[in-house]
Amino acid sequence: MNAPNAVTLLRIFIVPLLVVVLLTRVSEAWFGVSQRLLGVAIFLVAALTDWLDGFLARRRRQVSPLGMLLDPLADKLLISAALIALVDNRLAPAWAVVIIIGREFAVTGLRSMAAHEGLVIVPSRMGKFKMLAEVVAVALLILSMTDEGGPPVTPYAVPVFWEAPAFVHVLARFSESGHLSAQDLRILLYSAGRAVLWLVVISSIWSMYGYFRQFYTFVRESAPSRHRVASASEDAVAPSSGRRLR
Repeated sequence: MNAPNAVTLLRIFIVPLLVVVLLTRVSEAWFGVSQRLLGVAIFLVAALTDWLDGFLARRRRQVSPLGMLLDPLADKLLISAALIALVDNRLAPAWAVVIIIGREFAVTGLRSMAAHEGLVIVPSRMGKFKMLAEVVAVALLILSMTDEGGPPVTPYAVPVFWEAPAFVHVLARFSESGHLSAQDLRILLYSAGRAVLWLVVISSIWSMYGYFRQFYTFVRESAPSRHRVASASEDAVAPSSGRRLR
C-alpha cells in the first residue's frame, strides 16, 4: 500500500457518502448545510483525487498493478453513483445514464480481453475528454438542485434533454432587467448541465468505438502470426503422434 493507492481507496470510500448526501436530507438535518453545496463539494473532492493519485504515482514512480486496477474502478464507481443519484432526483434522463454506464461496462470487458491477449489499451484523448465532461455535467446538475430536491421549475411545461428554451428565456429576461434570481441561476446551471451531458453521451459512444477499433486492429494484425504458430505446432506434434500410434 502506497500513497497513490491510498488516495484511490479514499475515492472509493467517498462514494457511499456522496450517495447518502444526494439522496437524503442528512446534510441539512445534521450539519445545517445545503444538500447541493455539500454534494458538489464531496463530488469535486473525489474527482480531484483522480488527478492526485496519478500525479503521486508518476512523481514517486509508484505505478503498481493494484493501482492500475483500482484507479479505473474508482472512477467508474464515482461517476456511476453520481449519475444514478441524479436520475433519482430527476436531474438526468435515465436513458442517457444507461448509455454512459453501459459504455463503461463494455470498455472494461474489452480491456480485460485485451489484457488477456497481451495488449494494453491506453486511455484516448476522447476518453479523457469524456471524464472531464462527466465531472462538469454532474457538478452543474447537482448545483441546479432545488432546496426540496429535484430539478428547477422551468417556464416550459414539457422538458427536453437540453433545456435550451429555458436557457434562452432566462438570458433574455436578464438582459432586460439586469437581475438574476436564485431560481434563474438554477435554470441556467440545469440547462448547461444537460447540454454538457449531451457531450458526455456523444464522447462515450465515440471513445468506445475508438477502443473497439484499436482492439480489432490488434486482433486482425496478429491473426497471421498466430496461424503460423499454430501450423508450426501441428507440424511438430504430428510426427510424434504418428510414432506413438505405430
